[in-house]
Amino acid sequence: MLQIEPNIEQLMLDDARQAFPDECCGFLFGKEEGDDRLLTDIMVVNNSKEGDKRRRFEIAPRDYLKAERYAEKTGQTLLAVYHSHPSHPAIPSEHDRVAAQPFFSYIIVSVQNGKIDHTRSWRLNDNQQFEEEIINELVVDEG
Repeated sequence: MLQIEPNIEQLMLDDARQAFPDECCGFLFGKEEGDDRLLTDIMVVNNSKEGDKRRRFEIAPRDYLKAERYAEKTGQTLLAVYHSHPSHPAIPSEHDRVAAQPFFSYIIVSVQNGKIDHTRSWRLNDNQQFEEEIINELVVDEG
């Protein structure tokens, strides 16, 4: 199960809204315990795709290296990559599947008409196919 701290989720959703109608992208960090992942930090990166950013995203190698170094420096684990699907559902494309790496959670934010529609997470299985990963909402104790 995947859990995202509410403030981190909000930053990810804000990035998706602000990038619309282009795709946004970034990294999420946290800790892993068994099959559970808690995402507690975010790194927004620039979509470095040349050409049409409405249908594709690309993360520059220097941004990936920066994320790996940040995780090491802060004692966290780089657990997830997120991106948005402007005017499309949060279902990975074949391009998303081919570019994906084992281990990472791939969170996709669907943005319809500039507004967040829904968010889903995916992980590659042993057959290199995506399987949906449950996102469990964290309850914040305000008391």
